[in-house]
Amino acid sequence: MIIHKEKKTFEQISTELLIVGIQKNCDHIKGWKNFVGFYGEQVEKWIRTGDIDTERQKLTRIPYMGTNEHLQRVLFVGLGDPKTLTRNELRDVFGLVGKKLREMRASKFTIWLESFTAAPISEKDIAFLFAEGSGMGFYQVPHYKTTCNVPDVYLEEVHFVMEEDMEDIAESYKLGSIYAEAVNEARTLVNLPPNILRAVDLADYAVNLANQYGFEVEILNKAQLEELGMGGVLAVNRGSINEPRMITLKYKGMDEWKDVIGLVGKGVTYDTGGYSIKSKTGMVGMKGDMGGAAAVLGAMKIIGETKPKKNVVAVIGATDNMISGDSFKPDDVITMYSGKTVEIKNADAEGRLVLADAVTYAKQHGANYLIDVATLTGGVITALGYDKTGALTNHEGFFDRFMEASIKTGEFVWGMPLTERDKKRIRESQLADLNNSPGSDGHMIFAGGFVGEFVENTPWIHLDIAGTSDASKPHDLGPKGGTGVMVRTLATFINDFTFKID
Repeated sequence: MIIHKEKKTFEQISTELLIVGIQKNCDHIKGWKNFVGFYGEQVEKWIRTGDIDTERQKLTRIPYMGTNEHLQRVLFVGLGDPKTLTRNELRDVFGLVGKKLREMRASKFTIWLESFTAAPISEKDIAFLFAEGSGMGFYQVPHYKTTCNVPDVYLEEVHFVMEEDMEDIAESYKLGSIYAEAVNEARTLVNLPPNILRAVDLADYAVNLANQYGFEVEILNKAQLEELGMGGVLAVNRGSINEPRMITLKYKGMDEWKDVIGLVGKGVTYDTGGYSIKSKTGMVGMKGDMGGAAAVLGAMKIIGETKPKKNVVAVIGATDNMISGDSFKPDDVITMYSGKTVEIKNADAEGRLVLADAVTYAKQHGANYLIDVATLTGGVITALGYDKTGALTNHEGFFDRFMEASIKTGEFVWGMPLTERDKKRIRESQLADLNNSPGSDGHMIFAGGFVGEFVENTPWIHLDIAGTSDASKPHDLGPKGGTGVMVRTLATFINDFTFKID
């Protein structure tokens, strides 16, 4: 996308659409009289009569009737009372603008940025939020329909009407676009059919990402996993004809490999439940069981673009969980990469086995802090619904810093307790060190707590995105399907983290 850095007056607008923030009383907006002179005095009458709707999230499209032949339409964006408008609410408003841009097939547009500044938000932040929100709202799920012959439309070019310095504004807009693009790529990964996105394909995507941004990359195949003894990933993969992969990306933003943040993603590209088989309706949508891996890869894309002075290692365990005569099954005992043994109580509790090997491997690569992300349990949905990510931690100071990032991005995270009694139940087995499914009560806690047994004393956060990684219907920031949740929060956390935690 071309982001033009030169300032424009209304008369210099040279794209088909002008986007204007609107409220009931616009007189105090800087440059409002200039806009009225440019558009025509009827605009104030239309605001009074309600023909231009000033209610928040209401969009009004009106043709431009002046003499500038390069401008066809004006899109008025209702802000309601801008003094009460928060960053997250403004991002949602801009998400709806993105949807309208796609509907209008408007690839080139101009923003009158100062018309949005009545809100207590800086112009730089408004530029960032516009790019981020509209970019996410513009997203469309890729499809394979043979009857569709309408070419896709892309956001190609943006100009700004404003009086202030443009350099910082353009950079903020560019950063917001980077965030949106990373989220949308993560969404696409989640939305891909499981016969198209297998573990090897997820690894290929990671390799391409590494080549694009100069990351170190390592892809372990099945034979290498067997040699290393990664019993968790291998057990889950036993029923599949598709090989597993352990994917590692390293970003070195510091001269010395220290203070390393480890991002670990669950990459189960399809989950039948194995011999603890899911119902026919419960199995639909399990192509998205690699949402944690998508979140990690999306965050790494932002890291590659923003190049923070941090060290990051990303590890993804990738496989599917299928059924065959050789599938792992309840009552099996397996040996994990760490050497710990696990009694299998539930073959549908497979993600924690994959994550356990992956966090062990991340620690071997030097991770001093760990965040794992996974579509792990239906229990988190029962506890928190579809709009909240559940979390566990062994370090409150580390978690507090992460929560600052989640508040900034508007991705709701809620901490759950992990007690000594919970840990005791995870360790209850006559045959092994651990069992992988102590019960359906407290399911989310047991699943994340199982991963915590392999983290040991490393500061750690577990994120269960089973409810938030997929939207059952369209929403302000995107369509039905993969949401790309946690991409922005992970990247924001890494960019802001200072390694000083209590």
